[in-house]
Order: sequence, then C-alpha cells, then structure tokens
Amino acid sequence: MYPQNSYNKLSAVIVDDELHGRENLKKIIENYCHEIKILGCAACVVEAKELVSVHNPDVVFLDISMPVLDGFDFLNEYDERSFMAVFVTAHDEFGIKAVKAGASDYLLKPINIKELKQTIKKLLMTKNQRIKTDPATDMDKIVIPAAHGFKVLLVDDIIRLEAEGCYTKIVVKESKDTIVSRTLKDFEESIPKEKFFRIHKSHLVNLKFIRDYSKKDGNYVTMTDGSRMEISRRRIPEFSRIIKTALKSV
Repeated sequence: MYPQNSYNKLSAVIVDDELHGRENLKKIIENYCHEIKILGCAACVVEAKELVSVHNPDVVFLDISMPVLDGFDFLNEYDERSFMAVFVTAHDEFGIKAVKAGASDYLLKPINIKELKQTIKKLLMTKNQRIKTDPATDMDKIVIPAAHGFKVLLVDDIIRLEAEGCYTKIVVKESKDTIVSRTLKDFEESIPKEKFFRIHKSHLVNLKFIRDYSKKDGNYVTMTDGSRMEISRRRIPEFSRIIKTALKSV
C-alpha cells in the first residue's frame, strides 16, 4: 500500500548506474522540489529492489540504460507495483516502451527544472487520487477517482477485482466496470478480509457473489456476473477452509 504521508509530500528513490547522474538529480530535487524526500540512491537493479523493499517509496526515479539489468528489467521484477515510476534518461527513443511499462512520466537529461516540477505536480495528483479507506471510520465504502471528482462504491456491491498491470478493474453489481490506477494488492490490504478472498494473483473476489465452485478440469469459481476464474493451486487449501464459514456469514 502507498505510504501514509501527507498529501503534499512524496518519498522517492533514485536509480542510476552513474554517480554523477544520481547526485545531480538528488541535488536538483533537494534545491527546487521540496515536496520530495529522497530516501536513498541505488546504482543497480539489485540495490534498487532492496531500497524499495525497505523504504516503500511513493516514486522511483529510474535510469533506463544500465549494465546487466536496465530500467525496464527493474519494473519487470514486479507483478504489482506500489510505487510510481519516472524514467530519467538521456535517450528519447524509449517513450512508447515507457508508457507500455506503466511509467508515470519520462524526463530527459539534462534535467529541465520546469519539466521536473510539472512531473512532481502530476505525481502528487496521482497519489492524492488513490483510493482512500480509513479503517477507523467506514470500512463499508471506498472512494475512487472519477473524471470530474470522485465516486463512492459500497464494498458489498463489489463482485470482484481484477489486476490489469498496475491498474485494477472493479466489477460492481448493476454498474459499469471501473478501471483504477491502483494495484490489486493495495485493495487486498484495505478491504474487509472476511468478505473477500484472493483466489489468484489476478483475481480478488467477493465471497458472497460466488455462484458455484467446480473441480472439473481444474478448480474454478463462477461469479454472479458470469465470469469464470481459476483458483491458483496453492490457494485451494485455504479457499476450501474458509468458503463454507464465509458464505454463512455474508
């Protein structure tokens, strides 16, 4: 889940194999972009993964061309990412590939301070539009960004959630599907665990909307919206244990 920092702040990690590149970007951010706190710098993908694991940053500023493993290899290490990625590179030919990789932005070296500030503004907007669920108040509702504001969804109306890269598709009863810029893992951590079960790395289902379960030709659940999804083999024992109890309670 994204760190619970104040809305006008971002935490970040810088990844660049060149010392000058790391120090230059860090200095520019510290001098001109006070919304960002640099948590650490990495010279390679291995170091970057360790920093992300330890600090859970909001954003990773990421060089593309690095020896052994490059910036795209780093992103490919994650099935789901809780951080936003901004490529910082001297090469302008990777723009389309960066978009496909789910990067939030693409900055060219040498860094233009005005463009950097615009990127940070966009990152803050993205962070602030993430779904916010306050466990101390109302666990029955979630708020998601909409075209001109936000939309409130009742948790009990959500049939299932499906991972689509760094996005999640929310399937709601008697409503259009919604695509949200948030990972499935974030949802799994914020919605009631007694009502939802992650049957697969790509699927989180509301137990009360399961229509049937079949072991024929594998293990599958069919939901009330007609969707049929496989249960991961390693999740079958836990699913079998909770399904009877859970269905009685919803």
